Amino acid sequence: MQEADYSAIAEICARVYPADTPYTLAELGEHHRRFPEGQVVAEHVPTAAVAGVHFTLRLRFEDFHVDDSWDVLTEQGTFNDDDPSGHTLYGADIMVSPDHQHHSLAHALTDAARAIVVEESLWRMVGGSRLPGYGAVSQKMSAPEYVEAVCAGTLIDPVLTVHLKDGWKVVRPIQGYLQHDPDSAGWAVVIQWVNPACPPPPGLGLN
Repeated sequence: MQEADYSAIAEICARVYPADTPYTLAELGEHHRRFPEGQVVAEHVPTAAVAGVHFTLRLRFEDFHVDDSWDVLTEQGTFNDDDPSGHTLYGADIMVSPDHQHHSLAHALTDAARAIVVEESLWRMVGGSRLPGYGAVSQKMSAPEYVEAVCAGTLIDPVLTVHLKDGWKVVRPIQGYLQHDPDSAGWAVVIQWVNPACPPPPGLGLN
């Protein structure tokens, strides 16, 4: 990500998350200052337009709880808690412009983030998966039951199913991850990808 990309990224954010306040140019500049290698942009080569972005930061997850919200994990979207000594790459946000969706850009951006994990010799990458299919069935089944069904392949979720096909593993469902996500009925899933070349830090397991 470069400074020239900031305005286009803010516009994509406003389109993808219309109920939320887009990242400000100052916030994007701070993300870049703290961890430039972790802010990845996909570019549409013929037009040089920003087509998608993946924002990441490094965390020591023993300093947090698995149920912590996005606001807590990113310090309200500032990334001020990025820790160069952290062993976990946290996927804070991944967005693809509506003009460039359905071209596997999210998969490519995820692969780029995994490459950062390997290059930085980090233990794992962690993220939060929305459950936009859950709201429609939330009166019929619990969130853990829904996640179990999606993992088993008996239900399809527009977001979690894609993550599972992309090699992520479910850690556990959590409530209240995002402030404004009625489609997910307030629920999300902690997901992770573990670097096979890096052993767990001493005293840490997979949750």
